[in-house]
This record gives sequence, structure tokens and C-alpha cells, in this order.
Amino acid sequence: MRAPVNKIIDHSVVDGDGNRTAIFFQGCPFSCLYCHNPETISLCQKCGACVSHCPVGALRLEHGEILWREDLCVGCDSCLKVCPHNSSPKVREMTVEEVLDRVEQNRPFIRGITCSGGECTLYADFMTQLFKITRERGLTNLVDSNGTLDFSQADDLMAVCDGVMLDLKCFDRQAHIRLTGKDNDLVLANARWLASQGKLPEIRTVVIPGELPNQETVREVCKMLSPYLKTTSIRYKLIRFRPWGVREPYKSFPVPDDSLMEELRQIALSYGFTDVLVV
Repeated sequence: MRAPVNKIIDHSVVDGDGNRTAIFFQGCPFSCLYCHNPETISLCQKCGACVSHCPVGALRLEHGEILWREDLCVGCDSCLKVCPHNSSPKVREMTVEEVLDRVEQNRPFIRGITCSGGECTLYADFMTQLFKITRERGLTNLVDSNGTLDFSQADDLMAVCDGVMLDLKCFDRQAHIRLTGKDNDLVLANARWLASQGKLPEIRTVVIPGELPNQETVREVCKMLSPYLKTTSIRYKLIRFRPWGVREPYKSFPVPDDSLMEELRQIALSYGFTDVLVV
């Protein structure tokens, strides 16, 4: 079994509790206007637009395939900036065993692994196989998801998953469609189900003043999840929009100021959230 992996970060302290190895899969059913990793949205179309822009010749087009020389790459990301398809020529099709080999190198220094993306749940069977083995090796398994997989029906995955860090981008259905291209019916259902199972360690909301109904989202999300706080701990991470890495048309979105972020934090606290992180 193989899956397209955009990158692996060996040591991360921002993808769940503790030091973790984070595996970022390629492909996402959402196309968020503010996406900070737009190069993870689509699979490579092999058009070759990136090849001539590589300053060190690490890319070439042969027999309809893009070949990437990792040993030559200097990480300038010129290829990502010119890709017309929100993709990357540096994606690798990896087996479970290849990912495990990378994780094993880090095992003495990490608490667990986190699968992210893109949207990693597009490869739920791959993750299930991976998680079974990492759990046997004493590691914890977290999923960073936009909620487009029905977790209540993913029994095999949830049996070996320690928790899902869920993006709750916008509570209003129509605003969510404008932002992502998809509705949020399943996302909200997932939030409630995961909280009821004690497998919702963290929720996240990106804040853009004037562009999103931020106060409504935080208030309604907190109202929805506050009943579960009696039996489970849920961190609410409020993420300040920043223009770095986003697609050119959306770099003009405003950055929220401290007063707005504090207002949203206070809303979450008022509904009983005790772990509210502003980043």
C-alpha cells in the first residue's frame, strides 16, 4: 500500500502534545481561501511548468513524469510558487514500511506521530496500518483533519487513533462553503461525535477580521461542545491569519489584532473552555 507524502517533519512541537514526527499527506477536498499550504491541495499534474524555474536543476521531465533530485534541491520552493495546480513536484509515493523506517529513526526522541496534510484521512486505510504498528512500538497516534471523513464509521482507524485535532473553520454553513468550497455538515457532526468519545483533544479556528464571522463561529462552536467539557478536555486553538505562504489573491486579507484575538479567547473561556491558545 502506498500514499502520496508531501513531507515528513521529524521533530515537531506544534502538531500535538510533545515532540512528534509529523507526516503530511498530499491532496485535500477543501480549497480554503486562506490556505497556508496550497501546494498540498492537488496531486501533481506532470505539466512540467516547474522544471525551468528550478535554479539548481533538481527537476526534470522525462517520459511524462516529473523527476525530483532531493540531493540537489536547496529548498527554495520556486517550484511551488509557479505551480498552476496547487501541487508540488516533490511529493513521494511511500509505503507504510518506508514511513515506519523514518519514524523509527526518531522513536527515542518522540512521544508519537501526527498525520496531517493536505487531508490525511483521504488515506485512512494507509493510516490504520501505520498506526497499528506505531502503537505497538509505544507511540501515540494523532490525526490533524478538516473533518471530511465520517469518523463514527471509521472503526478500524479510531481503534488505533488516540485523538483527532479538528479544524472548525466556520460555523455558518454558507460562509463555510464560500471559504472552502464545501459544506460543514459532517465537520460539525464529527466534532460532536469525537467529543463524546473523548477523542477530540484540540479544535482550531483561523481568524480573519472582516472576512469571516469569527465571533459567531467561536460562540456557536463553544456552545455546541461545552456540554462535553464535563468529561473530556478540549483545547481551543485560535489561529491568527498570516499572509505568509498563501496564494497571491489572498495575501491582502487583514491580520487580526490582539484585541480581536483576546475577545475570542474570552468567549471561549466564558463557555467553560480552560485551555484556550492564541497563536
